[in-house]
Amino acid sequence: MESDGTVISDELTVDGLARGFTIRPPNGPSADGPRPLVLVLHGNHPDEGAGSRMMRELTTFDDQADARGWVVVYPDGHSGNWADGRGVTTAEEAGVDDVAFLSALINHMAAHHGTWPDRTVVAGASNGAFMAHRLALAAGDQVAVLAAVAGTLPVALHEVRPAHAVSALLMHGTADEIAPIGGGYSRHRGPNGELRGRTVSLDATAERWRTIDRCPAPGPDGTRETEFSIRTTAAGGVGGTQVATWQVLGDGHGWPTMREFDAAEEICRFAEPLLLPAAARRL
Repeated sequence: MESDGTVISDELTVDGLARGFTIRPPNGPSADGPRPLVLVLHGNHPDEGAGSRMMRELTTFDDQADARGWVVVYPDGHSGNWADGRGVTTAEEAGVDDVAFLSALINHMAAHHGTWPDRTVVAGASNGAFMAHRLALAAGDQVAVLAAVAGTLPVALHEVRPAHAVSALLMHGTADEIAPIGGGYSRHRGPNGELRGRTVSLDATAERWRTIDRCPAPGPDGTRETEFSIRTTAAGGVGGTQVATWQVLGDGHGWPTMREFDAAEEICRFAEPLLLPAAARRL
Protein backbone atom coordinates (compact mmCIF):
# COMPACT_ATOMS: atom_id res chain seq x y z
CA MET A 1 0.00 0.00 0.00
CA GLU A 2 1.34 3.41 -1.01
CA SER A 3 0.09 6.94 -0.33
CA ASP A 4 1.01 10.32 -1.79
CA GLY A 5 -0.95 12.20 0.86
CA THR A 6 -4.00 12.59 -1.41
CA VAL A 7 -4.70 9.07 -2.62
CA ILE A 8 -3.74 5.57 -1.54
CA SER A 9 -2.68 2.92 -4.06
CA ASP A 10 -3.30 -0.68 -3.04
CA GLU A 11 -4.05 -4.10 -4.45
CA LEU A 12 -5.92 -7.30 -3.64
CA THR A 13 -5.27 -10.78 -4.91
CA VAL A 14 -8.49 -12.50 -5.96
CA ASP A 15 -8.55 -15.86 -7.76
CA GLY A 16 -4.78 -15.64 -8.13
CA LEU A 17 -4.86 -12.23 -9.86
CA ALA A 18 -3.36 -9.11 -8.31
CA ARG A 19 -5.92 -6.34 -8.77
CA GLY A 20 -5.05 -2.70 -8.25
CA PHE A 21 -7.19 0.16 -7.00
CA THR A 22 -6.83 3.78 -5.90
CA ILE A 23 -8.54 5.09 -2.76
CA ARG A 24 -9.49 8.74 -2.34
CA PRO A 25 -10.30 9.34 1.35
CA PRO A 26 -12.03 12.61 2.24
CA ASN A 27 -9.90 15.52 3.37
CA GLY A 28 -11.47 16.26 6.70
CA PRO A 29 -12.01 15.04 10.24
CA SER A 30 -12.56 11.38 10.96
CA ALA A 31 -16.15 10.17 11.09
CA ASP A 32 -17.71 8.89 14.30
CA GLY A 33 -18.99 5.81 12.47
CA PRO A 34 -18.77 4.10 9.08
CA ARG A 35 -18.62 6.28 5.98
CA PRO A 36 -20.41 5.72 2.65
CA LEU A 37 -18.29 4.18 -0.12
CA VAL A 38 -18.47 5.10 -3.80
CA LEU A 39 -17.04 2.50 -6.18
CA VAL A 40 -16.24 4.14 -9.56
CA LEU A 41 -15.86 1.81 -12.57
CA HIS A 42 -14.13 3.07 -15.71
CA GLY A 43 -14.98 2.21 -19.30
CA ASN A 44 -12.98 -0.10 -21.56
CA HIS A 45 -9.46 1.32 -21.90
CA PRO A 46 -6.55 -0.30 -23.77
CA ASP A 47 -4.00 0.61 -21.10
CA GLU A 48 -4.48 -1.19 -17.78
CA GLY A 49 -4.53 1.32 -14.96
CA ALA A 50 -5.26 4.28 -17.23
CA GLY A 51 -9.04 3.91 -16.99
CA SER A 52 -9.17 4.57 -13.27
CA ARG A 53 -6.87 7.59 -13.62
CA MET A 54 -9.08 8.91 -16.40
CA MET A 55 -12.20 8.61 -14.21
CA ARG A 56 -10.51 10.60 -11.45
CA GLU A 57 -9.60 13.33 -13.93
CA LEU A 58 -12.93 13.29 -15.80
CA THR A 59 -15.27 13.33 -12.80
CA THR A 60 -15.57 15.27 -9.55
CA PHE A 61 -15.91 12.27 -7.25
CA ASP A 62 -12.81 13.42 -5.33
CA ASP A 63 -14.57 16.70 -4.62
CA GLN A 64 -17.69 14.83 -3.54
CA ALA A 65 -15.59 12.83 -1.07
CA ASP A 66 -14.42 16.05 0.55
CA ALA A 67 -17.84 17.72 0.55
CA ARG A 68 -19.68 14.75 2.02
CA GLY A 69 -17.05 12.90 4.03
CA TRP A 70 -17.40 9.84 1.80
CA VAL A 71 -14.68 7.50 0.56
CA VAL A 72 -14.18 6.89 -3.17
CA VAL A 73 -12.32 3.94 -4.66
CA TYR A 74 -11.26 3.61 -8.30
CA PRO A 75 -10.49 -0.04 -9.16
CA ASP A 76 -8.66 -1.18 -12.28
CA GLY A 77 -10.27 -3.59 -14.71
CA HIS A 78 -8.29 -6.63 -15.85
CA SER A 79 -6.46 -5.68 -19.08
CA GLY A 80 -8.32 -2.39 -18.91
CA ASN A 81 -11.86 -3.77 -18.93
CA TRP A 82 -14.53 -5.61 -16.95
CA ALA A 83 -16.23 -8.99 -17.24
CA ASP A 84 -19.61 -7.29 -17.41
CA GLY A 85 -21.91 -10.14 -18.48
CA ARG A 86 -22.20 -9.32 -22.18
CA GLY A 87 -19.58 -11.91 -23.16
CA VAL A 88 -17.55 -9.55 -25.35
CA THR A 89 -14.62 -8.22 -23.28
CA THR A 90 -11.15 -9.71 -22.98
CA ALA A 91 -11.64 -9.93 -19.21
CA GLU A 92 -14.69 -12.12 -19.67
CA GLU A 93 -12.99 -14.23 -22.32
CA ALA A 94 -10.15 -14.78 -19.82
CA GLY A 95 -12.61 -16.04 -17.20
CA VAL A 96 -12.08 -13.14 -14.80
CA ASP A 97 -14.61 -12.98 -11.95
CA ASP A 98 -15.07 -9.26 -11.42
CA VAL A 99 -18.06 -9.76 -9.13
CA ALA A 100 -15.75 -11.64 -6.77
CA PHE A 101 -13.08 -8.94 -7.02
CA LEU A 102 -15.41 -5.99 -6.44
CA SER A 103 -17.25 -7.78 -3.64
CA ALA A 104 -13.91 -8.51 -1.96
CA LEU A 105 -12.91 -4.87 -2.47
CA ILE A 106 -16.07 -3.63 -0.72
CA ASN A 107 -15.32 -5.95 2.21
CA HIS A 108 -11.68 -4.79 2.25
CA MET A 109 -12.74 -1.14 2.37
CA ALA A 110 -15.14 -1.83 5.24
CA ALA A 111 -12.50 -3.71 7.23
CA HIS A 112 -9.58 -1.33 6.64
CA HIS A 113 -11.05 2.08 5.76
CA GLY A 114 -14.19 2.32 7.87
CA THR A 115 -16.87 2.23 5.18
CA TRP A 116 -20.31 0.65 5.33
CA PRO A 117 -20.21 -2.97 4.12
CA ASP A 118 -23.82 -2.96 2.86
CA ARG A 119 -24.44 0.57 1.53
CA THR A 120 -22.03 0.99 -1.37
CA VAL A 121 -22.75 3.27 -4.31
CA VAL A 122 -21.44 1.69 -7.53
CA ALA A 123 -21.10 4.17 -10.40
CA GLY A 124 -19.84 3.16 -13.83
CA ALA A 125 -19.50 4.49 -17.36
CA SER A 126 -19.86 2.40 -20.53
CA ASN A 127 -18.21 -1.01 -19.85
CA GLY A 128 -18.13 0.08 -16.20
CA ALA A 129 -21.89 0.81 -16.32
CA PHE A 130 -22.64 -2.69 -17.60
CA MET A 131 -20.44 -4.03 -14.80
CA ALA A 132 -22.28 -1.87 -12.28
CA HIS A 133 -25.54 -3.53 -13.30
CA ARG A 134 -23.95 -6.96 -12.91
CA LEU A 135 -22.54 -6.18 -9.47
CA ALA A 136 -25.81 -4.68 -8.22
CA LEU A 137 -27.71 -7.79 -9.33
CA ALA A 138 -25.20 -10.21 -7.80
CA ALA A 139 -24.24 -8.33 -4.63
CA GLY A 140 -27.27 -6.31 -3.57
CA ASP A 141 -26.42 -7.15 0.04
CA GLN A 142 -23.42 -4.83 -0.44
CA VAL A 143 -24.65 -2.36 -3.07
CA ALA A 144 -27.44 0.05 -2.09
CA VAL A 145 -27.32 2.35 -5.13
CA LEU A 146 -26.43 1.77 -8.78
CA ALA A 147 -25.52 4.64 -11.13
CA ALA A 148 -25.07 3.57 -14.75
CA VAL A 149 -23.85 6.14 -17.27
CA ALA A 150 -24.00 5.17 -20.97
CA GLY A 151 -24.69 1.52 -20.24
CA THR A 152 -28.05 -0.25 -20.07
CA LEU A 153 -28.86 -3.76 -18.85
CA PRO A 154 -27.29 -6.66 -20.79
CA VAL A 155 -29.90 -9.09 -22.16
CA ALA A 156 -27.94 -11.96 -20.61
CA LEU A 157 -28.64 -10.49 -17.15
CA HIS A 158 -32.23 -9.41 -17.73
CA GLU A 159 -33.87 -12.34 -15.95
CA VAL A 160 -31.51 -12.47 -12.96
CA ARG A 161 -33.52 -12.49 -9.74
CA PRO A 162 -31.53 -10.71 -7.01
CA ALA A 163 -32.16 -11.03 -3.29
CA HIS A 164 -32.11 -7.28 -2.55
CA ALA A 165 -33.62 -4.14 -3.98
CA VAL A 166 -31.11 -1.56 -5.26
CA SER A 167 -31.91 2.06 -6.13
CA ALA A 168 -30.89 2.91 -9.69
CA LEU A 169 -29.94 6.15 -11.44
CA LEU A 170 -29.62 5.58 -15.20
CA MET A 171 -28.02 8.37 -17.28
CA HIS A 172 -27.81 8.09 -21.05
CA GLY A 173 -27.14 10.39 -23.99
CA THR A 174 -29.87 10.41 -26.63
CA ALA A 175 -27.27 10.58 -29.42
CA ASP A 176 -25.16 7.66 -28.14
CA GLU A 177 -24.16 5.58 -31.18
CA ILE A 178 -21.85 3.16 -29.35
CA ALA A 179 -24.35 1.99 -26.72
CA PRO A 180 -27.65 3.25 -28.18
CA ILE A 181 -30.33 4.45 -25.78
CA GLY A 182 -32.74 2.12 -27.56
CA GLY A 183 -30.54 -0.92 -26.94
CA GLY A 184 -28.51 -2.94 -29.43
CA TYR A 185 -25.42 -5.06 -29.88
CA SER A 186 -21.77 -4.57 -28.99
CA ARG A 187 -19.30 -3.39 -31.62
CA HIS A 188 -17.20 -6.44 -30.73
CA ARG A 189 -18.31 -9.17 -33.11
CA GLY A 190 -17.83 -12.89 -32.62
CA PRO A 191 -15.10 -14.92 -34.39
CA ASN A 192 -17.35 -15.39 -37.42
CA GLY A 193 -18.62 -11.83 -37.44
CA GLU A 194 -21.77 -12.64 -35.51
CA LEU A 195 -23.54 -10.02 -33.42
CA ARG A 196 -23.28 -10.44 -29.66
CA GLY A 197 -23.42 -8.61 -26.34
CA ARG A 198 -26.97 -7.34 -26.81
CA THR A 199 -28.37 -4.79 -24.34
CA VAL A 200 -31.94 -3.61 -23.77
CA SER A 201 -33.16 -0.02 -24.01
CA LEU A 202 -32.98 2.61 -21.29
CA ASP A 203 -36.74 2.37 -20.78
CA ALA A 204 -36.62 -1.44 -20.51
CA THR A 205 -33.70 -1.19 -18.09
CA ALA A 206 -35.64 1.17 -15.84
CA GLU A 207 -38.72 -1.05 -16.06
CA ARG A 208 -36.67 -4.10 -15.05
CA TRP A 209 -35.18 -2.33 -12.02
CA ARG A 210 -38.62 -1.06 -11.02
CA THR A 211 -39.90 -4.65 -11.22
CA ILE A 212 -37.00 -5.92 -9.10
CA ASP A 213 -37.47 -3.16 -6.54
CA ARG A 214 -41.30 -3.51 -6.59
CA CYS A 215 -41.39 0.17 -7.36
CA PRO A 216 -44.57 1.71 -8.84
CA ALA A 217 -44.37 3.29 -12.27
CA PRO A 218 -43.64 7.03 -12.16
CA GLY A 219 -46.66 9.25 -11.68
CA PRO A 220 -47.63 12.29 -13.77
CA ASP A 221 -45.43 14.52 -11.61
CA GLY A 222 -42.45 12.19 -11.87
CA THR A 223 -40.95 13.74 -15.02
CA ARG A 224 -38.98 16.97 -15.24
CA GLU A 225 -37.90 18.38 -18.61
CA THR A 226 -35.27 21.06 -19.18
CA GLU A 227 -33.41 22.34 -22.22
CA PHE A 228 -30.76 19.67 -21.76
CA SER A 229 -32.37 16.66 -20.09
CA ILE A 230 -35.50 14.66 -19.35
CA ARG A 231 -35.54 13.19 -15.84
CA THR A 232 -38.09 10.63 -14.69
CA THR A 233 -38.18 9.26 -11.14
CA ALA A 234 -40.21 6.45 -9.62
CA ALA A 235 -40.22 6.12 -5.83
CA GLY A 236 -41.76 3.79 -3.27
CA GLY A 237 -39.83 0.58 -3.86
CA VAL A 238 -38.85 -1.96 -1.20
CA GLY A 239 -37.22 -0.18 1.73
CA GLY A 240 -37.79 3.20 0.04
CA THR A 241 -35.73 2.43 -3.09
CA GLN A 242 -36.07 4.58 -6.22
CA VAL A 243 -35.41 4.22 -9.95
CA ALA A 244 -34.61 7.30 -12.05
CA THR A 245 -33.71 7.82 -15.71
CA TRP A 246 -31.93 10.89 -17.06
CA GLN A 247 -31.93 11.31 -20.81
CA VAL A 248 -29.15 13.76 -21.65
CA LEU A 249 -30.40 15.45 -24.80
CA GLY A 250 -27.94 15.44 -27.70
CA ASP A 251 -25.12 13.78 -25.77
CA GLY A 252 -23.17 10.91 -27.26
CA HIS A 253 -21.30 8.08 -25.56
CA GLY A 254 -19.44 8.90 -22.38
CA TRP A 255 -19.65 10.97 -19.23
CA PRO A 256 -22.33 13.71 -19.52
CA THR A 257 -21.17 17.15 -20.53
CA MET A 258 -21.24 19.94 -17.98
CA ARG A 259 -23.91 22.09 -19.69
CA GLU A 260 -26.51 21.66 -16.97
CA PHE A 261 -25.30 19.47 -14.13
CA ASP A 262 -22.29 17.70 -12.63
CA ALA A 263 -22.97 13.98 -13.04
CA ALA A 264 -20.85 12.89 -10.06
CA GLU A 265 -22.51 15.45 -7.81
CA GLU A 266 -25.98 14.39 -8.98
CA ILE A 267 -25.16 10.71 -8.45
CA CYS A 268 -24.12 11.41 -4.86
CA ARG A 269 -27.13 13.66 -4.29
CA PHE A 270 -29.45 10.92 -5.58
CA ALA A 271 -27.71 8.28 -3.47
CA GLU A 272 -27.47 10.18 -0.17
CA PRO A 273 -31.02 9.50 1.10
CA LEU A 274 -31.02 5.98 -0.35
CA LEU A 275 -28.06 4.47 1.52
CA LEU A 276 -30.30 1.87 3.09
CA PRO A 277 -29.02 -1.19 5.00
CA ALA A 278 -29.30 -4.56 3.29
CA ALA A 279 -31.89 -5.77 5.80
CA ALA A 280 -34.27 -2.97 4.74
CA ARG A 281 -33.86 -3.88 1.06
CA ARG A 282 -34.33 -7.63 1.36
CA LEU A 283 -36.79 -8.98 -1.24
